[in-house]
Amino acid sequence: MEGSDPAARVVGERDSIERMFQGSLFGDTQTGVDETFARLGRRALDERCWIDFAPDWLAGADDTFSALEEALDWEQRTVTMYERRLPEPRLTSWWSVASGTGEPLPVLAEARRALSDNYGVRFDTIGFNWYRDGNDSVAWHGDLRGPRLPESNIAIVSLGARRPFRLRPRDGGRSISYELGAGDLLVMGGACQHRWQHCVPKQRGAGARISITFRHSGVS
Repeated sequence: MEGSDPAARVVGERDSIERMFQGSLFGDTQTGVDETFARLGRRALDERCWIDFAPDWLAGADDTFSALEEALDWEQRTVTMYERRLPEPRLTSWWSVASGTGEPLPVLAEARRALSDNYGVRFDTIGFNWYRDGNDSVAWHGDLRGPRLPESNIAIVSLGARRPFRLRPRDGGRSISYELGAGDLLVMGGACQHRWQHCVPKQRGAGARISITFRHSGVS
């Protein structure tokens, strides 16, 4: 508008952006999950193992990334490799129903409820992994911590930079890969944790990524 103060106009635009950002995190329709699972597709790995994949399942992924980056208490654990204690090449955080506190963000409560309803299990823990850049990674493994259920579902929602997520048969064989991007959902089901392994390899030049992992203990 003619005669207006350019500095005031910039401040006003910044305030408007901040209001949009806050609204998208706390109740606005810009952030949420697809409770219909309309784009979900299943891939059989073998007679007992499968992968479900739904692109763009969580809307508002960038805002959720920023909120988790600030809200969580991140730590760098140590792991034993080649008889040496070394810092794990990623940061982690953890939430569980047993903590007696609500999920770190409302959208995570929505996601946990939707996943529990869709898969018929009670997802009761959420693990957060922050891959700060392409040097952060996780080696080949199966998620066998906690109760060793013969079959389980592990759901991963990816935020931030797109990174490869690879799977291979535990006894050897050809690997497969998914390029997980912001808001994508991948679910490993059946006996996948016993018969397959997965990893997130290092990737030169990759940006920051947070994975949100929903697990169930088998306790109703």
